[in-house]
Parts: sequence; structure tokens; C-alpha cells
Amino acid sequence: QVQLVESGGGLVQPGGSLRLSCAASGSIFSRNVMAWYRQTPGKERELVARIYSTGNTNYAESVKGRFTISRDNAKNTVHLQMNSLKPEDTAVYYCHIDATNFWGQGIQVTVSS
Repeated sequence: QVQLVESGGGLVQPGGSLRLSCAASGSIFSRNVMAWYRQTPGKERELVARIYSTGNTNYAESVKGRFTISRDNAKNTVHLQMNSLKPEDTAVYYCHIDATNFWGQGIQVTVSS
């Protein structure tokens, strides 16, 4: 059973940056498609960023140019660099292996002045 654990969240002012990390208990193979999702109370969980086995990425329109997803297969980690944060980025962020039932526990990101 794969376990995913997020870290790096917290409180930041608008315009600030955070770097989320996701560590896997097992190997994250290069063929795995990894993603970050986010969710706020009463709203549907939404895709934030995805990274494919090819290294190609895609992003939600709302975060394009501000967020960068990356992975380090040697360390079995996936990261989300979040720059120019906005209040509307406030959410619980989840690491996910696409097309599986493997999710992290979620980590809070709050953007507020």
C-alpha cells in the first residue's frame, strides 16, 4: 500500500511563496502520473497541477505561471512550488497518484494578510 505524506504548507501573505512536498512510502516510478489537487469546504476537489511520465506538465488556468510541479524519483518525492500566492489559493492541498486511490492526507495552505 502506497502512502503519501504532504509537508510545507502553512500561512503566507498574498504575493508570498510556499513549497509543498509529497513523500511516498514506496517508489514513485517514472511512469506514474502525479498530481496536486486542492479543496475548500463546500467545494469540489479540483486539479491544480499534473506531471506526466514524460516530464510534461499541465496546470489549472488559475495557477498557470505561478505554480510549478516537479518530481525527484530518486527521493520518491513530488513538489509544488507556489509563487505569487493569492487569497483564492487558500485550500487543503492533496498529493495524488493519478488513476489510483492513493491520496495524501491533505495539507492546509492559507493565504491571508
